[in-house]
Amino acid sequence: MPRSRSSALDKAAWMHHCGAINLGTWTDALPPLTALLTDPRRYAEDSIVDDLSSELEASKAADGSLGPAAALAKVQAVLAAVQYAVREVKPNVRRQLLAVGAEGAEFVGWLYRDLRDLSAATYWYDRAIEWAQEADDAPMQGYVLLRKSQLAYDRQDPLKVLTLAEAAQHSSTRLPAGVRAEALQQQALGLAMLGEPVRDAEMRLDEARELLPQVSQQEPGTLGSYFTEHMLLLRSSACFTEAGKPAKAAEILAAIIASGSLSYRDVGYFQARHAAALALIGEPDEAATLGLAAARVARATRSGRTTTVLGDMLQAMDRWRRRPPVRALQDFLADRPGA
Repeated sequence: MPRSRSSALDKAAWMHHCGAINLGTWTDALPPLTALLTDPRRYAEDSIVDDLSSELEASKAADGSLGPAAALAKVQAVLAAVQYAVREVKPNVRRQLLAVGAEGAEFVGWLYRDLRDLSAATYWYDRAIEWAQEADDAPMQGYVLLRKSQLAYDRQDPLKVLTLAEAAQHSSTRLPAGVRAEALQQQALGLAMLGEPVRDAEMRLDEARELLPQVSQQEPGTLGSYFTEHMLLLRSSACFTEAGKPAKAAEILAAIIASGSLSYRDVGYFQARHAAALALIGEPDEAATLGLAAARVARATRSGRTTTVLGDMLQAMDRWRRRPPVRALQDFLADRPGA
């Protein structure tokens, strides 16, 4: 039976979307697009869910070493394939594809956060929740609420940081231990930002730490399985900075950066956070020197989050702007290649 005019138009629209996101050579790494477009029902039932999941994991691996711009085109190609295929496949395969789509949309939201495009990040987080709901993936819904709490931190909206973290914590009885621990840490951050007693934030961090043995027992790849003691310490540094204890934050960050366990992009981001903490305790030369190293990583990986932290730090260091290391950082950030 010939395909309908509507179906043909859907195919044309999908191919136009592929061109709009500049798939380029990424299509070579995806499942054969001609097979998907010709008979997505047959192809999806064979291997498309596994193939697209594999491509999504490859995109995540590229992000840590190369930055968000390198990963974005590939994961957008995955989402384009999902968006087309879900219209054609059987219901059980559709739910599996929507779960992949929800995971991919959450990851795209994160990439846009790192690129400092917060409006685009919001759009993709909302899309991730919508797809997770349709896929009946309650843990992913809770996880995206957690991510939206972190986005609220980027926007410096303390009340939303707290309430979204609380919503994530209570969103599902199936929420993995790692996500629950991270939500508790995020609640601690919200409390610190709101000026609540430091002990209240520390209590949430202690509760998160109590969950870590359960996290270590999770299968690799489970939501939140990355949230180890190491990650909790990193995230707690922001809580201590917001609570007015930057010296403690600087001590935590220095130790973890020195361990050599972070990805290239994350080294830059947490160096910037370390520099900002040093500036708060009155160490402008050391802060600016470390900030310059972070700025070089940010430029190489196009991490807008890192650059934003450094820009905010420089504003707070205005009284030291004539010091040579501070001027060097200012000059580097002002010199935008291609501008």
